[in-house]
Amino acid sequence: MKQTLVIGSTVVDILLNIPFIPRTGEDVNIASSEYRIGGCAYNVYKTLTLFDSPALLCSPVGSGVFGRMVRENLEKEGLKPFVTLEKENGCCYCLIESGGERTFLSYHGAEYLFSRSWMNDIDMDKTGSVFICGLEVEEETGNEIVDFVYEYPELELYFAAGPRIMGIPPDRMEKLLARRDKQGKGPLLHLNESEAFNFTGEYGVEKGAEYLASKTGNSVVITMGENGCYCLEKAGVSGAFIPAHHAKVVDTVGAGDAHCGALIASLKNGVKLEEACVLANKAGAAVVSVRGAILMDQLPVVWPPLNTD
Repeated sequence: MKQTLVIGSTVVDILLNIPFIPRTGEDVNIASSEYRIGGCAYNVYKTLTLFDSPALLCSPVGSGVFGRMVRENLEKEGLKPFVTLEKENGCCYCLIESGGERTFLSYHGAEYLFSRSWMNDIDMDKTGSVFICGLEVEEETGNEIVDFVYEYPELELYFAAGPRIMGIPPDRMEKLLARRDKQGKGPLLHLNESEAFNFTGEYGVEKGAEYLASKTGNSVVITMGENGCYCLEKAGVSGAFIPAHHAKVVDTVGAGDAHCGALIASLKNGVKLEEACVLANKAGAAVVSVRGAILMDQLPVVWPPLNTD
């Protein structure tokens, strides 16, 4: 199996457990706080590795206290930083309410930047696909990500639009959706219900997915939290609602990333889309059941992943 390039951020998540989101001027006590390593790219990469799917984390590491924390964590895992920058690394404050729902306050630094030149030493003969996130595409260097995926049409493209989908410059978004691989397919889109509505203006995931699939000529997966997900193989055919896997929610940080990583790993192993979504729902449920964005290596998540009983 060829590797997936996972392009994007590795950050320090500062998990803050609070009873509720405070109003202006209000004072609330934090129940607990904790530092964890996260970031969309890192979370997707970790899920791929737990599914025994080869991947390369293409994530810059910056300077400062948060950059040092990321670098030290990667080294403990036996990972060398993909590229090191002098610019300061940012962080993400994760406000976790009592019901497990999260709100992010992100400070973007070096970890969200990208340069085409960083990819020169990658063995593309060993690479079959690439994952990108909308948060990096939105940034000032986002055009270089789009240019890179156009340069390698042999790569399957997986695109997680992200919560700031409407912040991506429209011309950049249109160019990305129009990109076709050698099989004539655009990016496989992975997004949640609110992101799909915000971008398409269509009420209901079925109409939203149909619109998106007509733009890309590829599959669309829309997550719906406790209601599972909706998947559409291609425009003009019937999609399917895949029920959620039951979980006791601790926090929802990283659930979408785990879902996306499990989906990619399953598809690359030849699993059909609907079954891949069953497995992805189980991966998402596993992550919301633990604190933080990733599953630990000691958990029994190996291929074949998360049996479907």
